[in-house]
Amino acid sequence: MPDKWVDWNKSTRSRDYRGSSSFATFMIIGPTCFFLGILFAMFPYDFPLLWTKDPIPATYLDQLETHLTFVHQSPPLIARVLSIMMGVGFLGFFIKLFKASESNMLFDGASLVLYLIGVGVYVANIVKGLRMVSAGAWHRDDFDPASVSARPGDPLTGGEIVLGREDSLKVMAASNTILALVLVGVLVLQAGQWYAERKDNEEYEKLEKMDNNNNNNNNKSGAPSSPATEKSKKKQ
Repeated sequence: MPDKWVDWNKSTRSRDYRGSSSFATFMIIGPTCFFLGILFAMFPYDFPLLWTKDPIPATYLDQLETHLTFVHQSPPLIARVLSIMMGVGFLGFFIKLFKASESNMLFDGASLVLYLIGVGVYVANIVKGLRMVSAGAWHRDDFDPASVSARPGDPLTGGEIVLGREDSLKVMAASNTILALVLVGVLVLQAGQWYAERKDNEEYEKLEKMDNNNNNNNNKSGAPSSPATEKSKKKQ
């Protein structure tokens, strides 16, 4: 990797090292935990769709569709807060990866890849699904639940295949689960960076202590004799 992206001379003990205790790390962990909290609030709705074998009643699907419609049609302030939190996470990654050390490229680079995957899942599956629910795509007169086909020229679907209501809601629930796993992976990598720094500091302190002990032993063996010691030697 080019030296302009990675500072190979920078270590975890360098003054300009941005590690797990830097403010940029909190800019990453904060939005990640924020989005995990939202996904946890959605878990009671997703659980019957993915994690049980019981038949799903139509009343439950109606209730879930009403909830998702309310979420998508929330005031614009909610969407702006989500965008701001997402941007804060990206800013934290960019700060830590500016003149990054080897540790930053390993842990923060991998975390950024997972974060981008999470954003892709959110935009491609969750946002599109919310638009479909909010527009009432499955209650249109021309929608046939028995057939799955593409609708070219449809501004709502973009010409893509439209699944049935239950299958579409299952896809959204699975996307929430994937997004949660990806965000947990970000937290695991940040925790791994903290653990690696801790081990590195312990090794450094251990070596430093050994060097100090060796220096003290060398000083004692090479120290000049005191006057009292020299007088006692002459008497003998």
